[in-house]
Amino acid sequence: MNTPALPHAATSDDWQRRVAHAFSRAADNYERLATAQQAMGETLWARLPPRAASVLDLGCGPGQWSQRLAEHFAPDARIVGLDLARGMLEVARRDHDDRVQWVCGNATALPLADGRLELVFSNLALQWCPDLDAVMAELHRVLRPGGQALINTLGPGTLAEVSHAWQRPDHPAALLDFRQRERYLEAAHLAGFRRVAVAASRPRFHYVDLAAVMASIKGIGAQVSRPAGHLTRADLARARRRYESLREPTGLPVTYHLLTLELVR
Repeated sequence: MNTPALPHAATSDDWQRRVAHAFSRAADNYERLATAQQAMGETLWARLPPRAASVLDLGCGPGQWSQRLAEHFAPDARIVGLDLARGMLEVARRDHDDRVQWVCGNATALPLADGRLELVFSNLALQWCPDLDAVMAELHRVLRPGGQALINTLGPGTLAEVSHAWQRPDHPAALLDFRQRERYLEAAHLAGFRRVAVAASRPRFHYVDLAAVMASIKGIGAQVSRPAGHLTRADLARARRRYESLREPTGLPVTYHLLTLELVR
């Protein structure tokens, strides 16, 4: 099943169900295929504060970062790993210990008390949330005064090479409707955060062929829009040729426009 191409136009419960289903299906293979996502998460990890007693991993997936947070802030920290996809949480419970409280929930209605968290950590989840203002309001609500949110998300220009490969004259390729940096700044200020910073970078990863590129995207549940209708051999051959025109010595490139947010309540 493909997830919708334009999440920010989608506000219904159906959108959330489809996202949760896609990521649940990908749960068993996520950690193996999400090498780019893990590398981008390391840049967020480097910004952690020295101490935090109560931490939320928002969009925790199969729990890799939640487990690391529990170990990093041991022994007294309370860690909550929250995700919309039940399949991801099943893998997290299976593969990690009980130092993390695993919660199925929506970022726009966090099942957490007001003003209790010292830190929110979120690696590449907010781009899947249609209502950014509601998410920011919830983050502000659950953080205590002085609490911090560290967030990685994606901006326009992400997966440009994939868009180029699948584009054709009669059907321009549409990828996720990534938000501009200014939109995140606006939403954070509207929510009431007193300090807001957004850093931008463009990490690039390389893959051996088109199949590996698509596996890196589809295999983690994050699928892109390809030509409508039945995918023919001609479509696939065209996409391969277009992508091969971009090949670099280390392989086929995939570029992300990474936005790293640091918010202080």
